[in-house]
Amino acid sequence: MNNQNSDRRKFLQRITAATLAALGGSFYTSRPLTAGMSQGESQSYAVVPEDGIILFQGDSITDAGRDREHTAPNDQRGLGPGYVFLAAAELLGEVPEKKLQCYNRGISGNKVFQLAARWEEDCIRLQPDILSILIGVNDFWHTLTHGYDGTPETYNKDFRALSDRTRDLLPEVRFIIGEPFVLPEGSAVNETWFPAFRRYQDVARKIASDYDATFIAYQSVFDEASRQAPQTYWSSDGVHPSTAGCYLMAKAWLRTLQSMG
Repeated sequence: MNNQNSDRRKFLQRITAATLAALGGSFYTSRPLTAGMSQGESQSYAVVPEDGIILFQGDSITDAGRDREHTAPNDQRGLGPGYVFLAAAELLGEVPEKKLQCYNRGISGNKVFQLAARWEEDCIRLQPDILSILIGVNDFWHTLTHGYDGTPETYNKDFRALSDRTRDLLPEVRFIIGEPFVLPEGSAVNETWFPAFRRYQDVARKIASDYDATFIAYQSVFDEASRQAPQTYWSSDGVHPSTAGCYLMAKAWLRTLQSMG
């Protein structure tokens, strides 16, 4: 193995560790986040049942410009070009025998209360087995740019109400909650974001703990990646991931799903 490949392997191992650190040390792998996995590794998706339904929910980071007219599961246009597509494509390719159905229902600009307003149609009716939620950046960002008067307490109250409702109506669903993240060198992020934004991240982490959800520490993933390449390589505006940033998110999501098995 040449030095370049060795450096990349070490980098991907650090990303794996950063992703899984939030799981309390209960799961760790030294395997790099390679594009493919062996047949044996695919068995670590045991948490996903046969004919399982996987739903990705959130804002523009999840939406990624998907075609909302295409609502069928596993539709390339409906999944969009972001991390959801990358994660779903690998998962569907690795365990075709499970006949999984993957949906993307992220909507750009959404805050938690807007997620709640469409929850019956865009979540409950789909009856997901795995529900992945990444929400929160707009709950803060729009207080700076759109006149939204929400606070971390608002975010906490709204997110808990949504989680309670989901648990009541979908008692068997497995939760994945993604950490809202930003890269401070991006064009849309400045000093006014800090330290206030960290409070929203703390809320998401605490809700994941309280609702027995698996937490993805996306901020740690991007912080670690920024040691390998400039922050603007992973996200030009500091909020929306680049193609490379979507790759990191997809791999972090897949490793998280494996840890739930």
